[in-house]
Amino acid sequence: MSVYPDLPKSDATTLNRKDFATDQDVRWCPGCGDYAILAQVQRTLPSLGIPREDYCFISGIGCSSRFPYYMDTYGMHTIHGRAPAIASGVKSQNPNLNVWVITGDGDSLSIGGNHLIHVLRRNVGLKIILFNNEIYGLTKGQYSPTSPQGTTKKSTPMGSIDYPFTPIRVALGAEATFVGRAIDTDAKGLPAMIKRAAEHNGTALVEVYQNCNIFNDGAFTFISDRKQKVHNELKLVHGQPLVFGPDSEKGIALGDGLRPVVVNVEEHGLENILVHDETNPAMAYFLSCLKHPEFPTPTGVFRCVERPSYNDMLHQQIKDAKDAKGATSVQDIIESSHIWTVE
Repeated sequence: MSVYPDLPKSDATTLNRKDFATDQDVRWCPGCGDYAILAQVQRTLPSLGIPREDYCFISGIGCSSRFPYYMDTYGMHTIHGRAPAIASGVKSQNPNLNVWVITGDGDSLSIGGNHLIHVLRRNVGLKIILFNNEIYGLTKGQYSPTSPQGTTKKSTPMGSIDYPFTPIRVALGAEATFVGRAIDTDAKGLPAMIKRAAEHNGTALVEVYQNCNIFNDGAFTFISDRKQKVHNELKLVHGQPLVFGPDSEKGIALGDGLRPVVVNVEEHGLENILVHDETNPAMAYFLSCLKHPEFPTPTGVFRCVERPSYNDMLHQQIKDAKDAKGATSVQDIIESSHIWTVE
């Protein structure tokens, strides 16, 4: 557990990346995508204008879960899959605290799947960064809930027969109010996604494609390699047509049976290309079904809608109860109803 009980007050206007870095040696495998994610979080937080002591990072178990040790904020390294539950308690009792959950595809979608869907459903005001490398890295390379079917690893020498989760679809099914995707090495897209998530009033989930260069190297080369990504990445921009390619010459349109099809923009007409609407749940799910190599891979915000957060409603209920009944003690509450004495 990493806790900083005496974190000094900071001036939010002068913070920089170094203010969020601890004196701990960062210990991930050389070349791991986790380094890039950590760097972008530390670079982005100072731009939000929030004091350092108003952040709290909570993780479960896995390679990514070392994260709180490397953030000079309040934080806890908790139990496998239970980070959302613990973070919910922290946020509920400290509504003004910016609580971030750091988790992996195994931690959040296997043992922690139930906790994840309910924290999304409740819209607790947490910011969740889900590191997805499609493998169990900490326990040395077993297939995970997001590993493609047929994955051959130590635990599946003949190939995995499981159908994998798509984290974006899981979040949308739980009615998450903010769902996004970024790539660990995207120096522009990842910070933008972190900032959008931070500004959202409610639970925000950001899936980050993260390369595990030891046990699943190259899983996302098709979208992380500069030469390949221009052909395979569909950048989602609210209100803009779904186009991609070096010259935006390709687009996504509706084919027969409301199925997505890749078309040539010039031949099909720009007016017939679908336009992204991040407030439309049908559009979000439609985009979550686009999968390489048949389709480009969407990055950006799939869904962003406003809905009262659990925290806002909880504290409003507490205020309403106090206003209606006045201040009292726990003992008075216990004795206010039907009681009896057993002799």
